[in-house]
Amino acid sequence: MKTENKALNYLLNLDLFITGITLVVLIAVTFTGVITRYFLNSPFMWLEEVQLWCFVWIAFFGGGAAFRTHSHVAIDVLVDMFPSSMKKMIEVFIYIVVMGVLAYFMIHGSKLVGQLMRTGRLTNILDIPYPVIYSAFPIGCGLMMINYTIMMAQSMFFSKHDVEGGE
Repeated sequence: MKTENKALNYLLNLDLFITGITLVVLIAVTFTGVITRYFLNSPFMWLEEVQLWCFVWIAFFGGGAAFRTHSHVAIDVLVDMFPSSMKKMIEVFIYIVVMGVLAYFMIHGSKLVGQLMRTGRLTNILDIPYPVIYSAFPIGCGLMMINYTIMMAQSMFFSKHDVEGGE
């Protein structure tokens, strides 16, 4: 049972790992670009393509991790004024709206990736297929949906003590 939980934990944190690696690549590439441009007077032409790829992947894979770690911005001042039962209803309503928006983005992101695959469009310098870059859009939305569902299930059906690993 412990190994299954470990494997599931690694799988659920894959988006965080991808986001972290991509952030390191973005910082390294940007730093290298600054050094080569200002000190060596010889900029790399391919930096913008790699930075675009990194930004897209960080935004969409990081979004799923942000749902799981409760890191998205929320303004709870108004909701906190309601009684507990009303708060639950508002949480469910917000969950339904967010899931609808994410499903919409995932469907249309998949269509975008399909369109890019049909056109065979490549980046100008590195010849990276655009579907590789933009596949993070529907995959990230799917991961956000999964992570938000897990987060909601934990908040609705388990006490805070259970979720944090208490006995």
